Amino acid sequence: MLIATPDGGHFRVVDAFAKSVRLGSGLERTGHLSRGGISRTLTALGICADKIRRHHVGNVRLVATEACRRARNGTHFLSLAARETGLALEIIRPEEEARLAVISCAPLVEAQADQVLVFDIGGGSTELVWIDLSDVAPELRADAIVNLRMNGRRGRQGDARIVDFISVPLGVATLHERFADVCDDSARFALMSWYFEEQITSFKPYLRCLSEEDHCGFQMIGTSGTVTTVGAAHLGLKRYDRRKVDGMTLTTRAIEEVISRFLRLGPEGRRKDIGLGRDRSELIMSGAAILQTLLRVWPTNSMRVADRGLREGMLFAMMSANGAFEKGMDQT
Repeated sequence: MLIATPDGGHFRVVDAFAKSVRLGSGLERTGHLSRGGISRTLTALGICADKIRRHHVGNVRLVATEACRRARNGTHFLSLAARETGLALEIIRPEEEARLAVISCAPLVEAQADQVLVFDIGGGSTELVWIDLSDVAPELRADAIVNLRMNGRRGRQGDARIVDFISVPLGVATLHERFADVCDDSARFALMSWYFEEQITSFKPYLRCLSEEDHCGFQMIGTSGTVTTVGAAHLGLKRYDRRKVDGMTLTTRAIEEVISRFLRLGPEGRRKDIGLGRDRSELIMSGAAILQTLLRVWPTNSMRVADRGLREGMLFAMMSANGAFEKGMDQT
């Protein structure tokens, strides 16, 4: 949860709350949200509701994503949440989830980027969005991202255009569960990477080979706990610091070195790693398998790390709709 107020071309956070609740735990196996996952989530939502009331928030948007989209008892859970916490959540479509994640990354888009791949590795799904900015003036590209359309049409001259979008029903939790019975750590990692690639072959840019000229105008931006964890590990952080991670640039070599170290540690070593923490250590390799797959399919020298996503995207979208960013967004 983020509570914020407009501040120039960005926003200032008033209060925030985040808790790993693993709502989709077991979903891959049972097709239902578990009692434990529901209980943990309701407790967290209760804290959010208290903060919203305490700050007298007037403009609110509350969303649910892949776990609730897929679960047979997803709508039942939302009814339960509304009754017990007073929070009315809406289940959003994958396209809207992707749009909001992309909007949150707008300030990180480089002026020279003609083609941008934004990906969001979630717990139950991974969204990939390929954006064509070749018709947009360099100084207007961040603003064009905020006003992005998801209909795939080119629209007016100067608009950003979605080349293709895909929502793969595999995230760190669901991919981990699918291969949980594979005992060998390296073999499980390889299988997860192979299986994820099989699921993105229908994504139009999958068959696109980036030429040397394309590489100059191509940018990859990753937003998820996986990429921020890899970024923090590269920096050697024992305690996570968003200010040091959000917006940083990771070279492909640095990413490969971090993933190789995680593999060498093995499951037990990752559990003991102070920088990972117990919750993240169990799921980091499924996320790393997705990340490594993307870098293999679309080779690039570096990737921008975004510690932002749906929450920031919703704030940008709501504030933009209310005219809060009339002077344009800062390129920071």
